[in-house]
Amino acid sequence: MSVLQEYERAPKRLKVSAEDEEELEEGEESDSASAGLLGDDEEDEGQSRARWSSADRKYGKHDSGSEAHRIAPSPVVHVRGLCESVVEADLVEALEKFGNICYVMMMPFKRQALVEFEEVQSADRCVACGSQEPVYIAGQQAYFNYSTSKRITRPTNADDPNSGNKVLLLSIQNPLYPITTDVLYTVCNPIGNVLRIVIFKRNGIQAMVEYPSANAQKAKAALNGADIYAGCCTLKIEYARPSRLNVIRNDNDSWDYTKPFLLRRGTSRGKGRQRQAILGEHPSSYSDNGYGSHCPLLPLPGNNRFKRSSHDVPEVVTYPLPQTSSYMSHASSSVAMVSGLHPAKMNCTRIFNLFCLYGNIEKVKFMKSVPGTALVEMGDEYAVDRAITHLNSIKVFSKRLNVCVSKQHAVIPSQVFELEDGSSSYKDFAMTRNNRFTSAGQASKNIIQPPSCVLHFYNVPPCISEDDLQRLCTEHDVPGFIKYKVFDAKPSSKTISGLLEFDSKTHAVEVLTVLNHYQIRIPNGSNPYTLKLCFSTSSHL
Repeated sequence: MSVLQEYERAPKRLKVSAEDEEELEEGEESDSASAGLLGDDEEDEGQSRARWSSADRKYGKHDSGSEAHRIAPSPVVHVRGLCESVVEADLVEALEKFGNICYVMMMPFKRQALVEFEEVQSADRCVACGSQEPVYIAGQQAYFNYSTSKRITRPTNADDPNSGNKVLLLSIQNPLYPITTDVLYTVCNPIGNVLRIVIFKRNGIQAMVEYPSANAQKAKAALNGADIYAGCCTLKIEYARPSRLNVIRNDNDSWDYTKPFLLRRGTSRGKGRQRQAILGEHPSSYSDNGYGSHCPLLPLPGNNRFKRSSHDVPEVVTYPLPQTSSYMSHASSSVAMVSGLHPAKMNCTRIFNLFCLYGNIEKVKFMKSVPGTALVEMGDEYAVDRAITHLNSIKVFSKRLNVCVSKQHAVIPSQVFELEDGSSSYKDFAMTRNNRFTSAGQASKNIIQPPSCVLHFYNVPPCISEDDLQRLCTEHDVPGFIKYKVFDAKPSSKTISGLLEFDSKTHAVEVLTVLNHYQIRIPNGSNPYTLKLCFSTSSHL
């Protein structure tokens, strides 16, 4: 197994309260029973053996104290059982007693990490100690075994912390909220004076942050694996290739803090009250954000070891979160433009089936003047951001999608024509019950997950078998699944749920695109069951 396979990320579980339950149509069970999108091996937080079942299957059972691993010794150690708030610095602090650590790769959504020691003897000591006595990381017992990899593959060439590289590459995972230079400055500046920030979106939402050379390594250790906001916007940090950032303007996507009067992009800033940043006056105003309430940023990790003083840096700072569709930086429109669509196999409904996983869909319209291209009007700009992050460049029916922000601010039903499959080139989805973000309670049950080769199915009548689902794939000319798992249901449950594993991520995407929201009719049933599909957090069954 490669390091990339070990680094499959799984979003954190969201708890659902009773008052969040939605009114259900006949044959439909609450999404909360299934929209957790978790395999049946993942249990509550106190049960570490079940929580880390994927690692247990790989290594053998560890929690009982017995060593059942059969993996050859390696300088790379796989660490599991980590607490939610752990960051790279916590691992280094706890494990450097076994030997020099040369690299750490965080897997925060799985509460796991890979730690590469300089010598295999150091890894031996770590694994042996963990099997004989509890080893605590950030106050919680962790479990260890050798990795199947002999070295952690670095995503950039400039990965040596001793090379003097002072530019960090930040990848923001599960970006549910806007990431601006203001946000990153607030998060990064307490560790050391930030010189420059550049945000870009070629591969999801990423940013480069330039520090004075002495502070970059401290910042990586303190923030790698941390959440900007609780449960989302998780930071994965590496060293970047550039040694210096070139910033030509100060705005939401780039800022040179050594040049506070650099030309700003044309935005009108009001005279509203400025909110103080972590370290004194911030060079930007928040008055035009249009945000309402505030959500707390997580305290800086590591028991304040990188804070300058308790007076200069408060324990918790607040940053405004969006309440309306007012964010104009990452996505200046709530309309996404999708090109690279298969002309014979894609239509408005199938676009809805795929894009509805990342936000509400209002309207879909194919462009007559640009074949294979459609406009998708979503509920807000954040939904467009999420769709771009997770769907851009994926393959659907052997064609690679290109998803970007449209210059249009609404989809107008003009020039309606017939697609190759006979369906209309325009469809309004504003009133459909299949939208999954229609209320705060419903939206909280959705875990934003990138495409994977495992689909989670739910809201299926108990009389439907594995063969029935396989036959459904065959009838609709989509790839069949290779593994099937059904979850244990409550005796009173009217539906079942489970997982379907496919040969590839592309196959899973195609099945979801075609069969999501398929109407399953059963004998003597008054209303059909709506088959619901989404990407699972499990990487395999």
